[in-house]
Amino acid sequence: MSTNSLLLAVLFVLALVALIFAVRNHIRLNHLFKGSKASSLEGLLQDIVRHIGSLNNLSNEHSEKIAVITEKIKRQGHGVKIMRFNPFADVGGTQSFAVAIVNEEGDGVVFSSLYSRERMSVFAKPVTRGASDVELTKEEATVITEAQKEAVR
Repeated sequence: MSTNSLLLAVLFVLALVALIFAVRNHIRLNHLFKGSKASSLEGLLQDIVRHIGSLNNLSNEHSEKIAVITEKIKRQGHGVKIMRFNPFADVGGTQSFAVAIVNEEGDGVVFSSLYSRERMSVFAKPVTRGASDVELTKEEATVITEAQKEAVR
């Protein structure tokens, strides 16, 4: 084979390889533009940047909403404990009880009931930071402490 023929064959192969790459890139670009209103690669990139910006805005909104919901959950009473006890030696059984419902900060309420043969009394006492302005029985103090442990889990 002569040098001219060899050179022509090499050029032909190079042209064929270039054509294959051009067709492949055309197919890939068509695939990229599929579903897009952009008519150029620059327009497509601008669309992507705008979309990422809107996703960032949504992410920030969701983060703020999550923070608000988290604060609301902290204020809810989700630490609950109950204790049954016998406050009087002459009455059989554990008919009396104390129930505490508190949030993570220890704010809430404690309910207690004292049962005796003659009567039954029910009390409700506010709880702030694990304590109350009203004097607490040892059972009430115990259920408040246990409810606070439950609330921070």
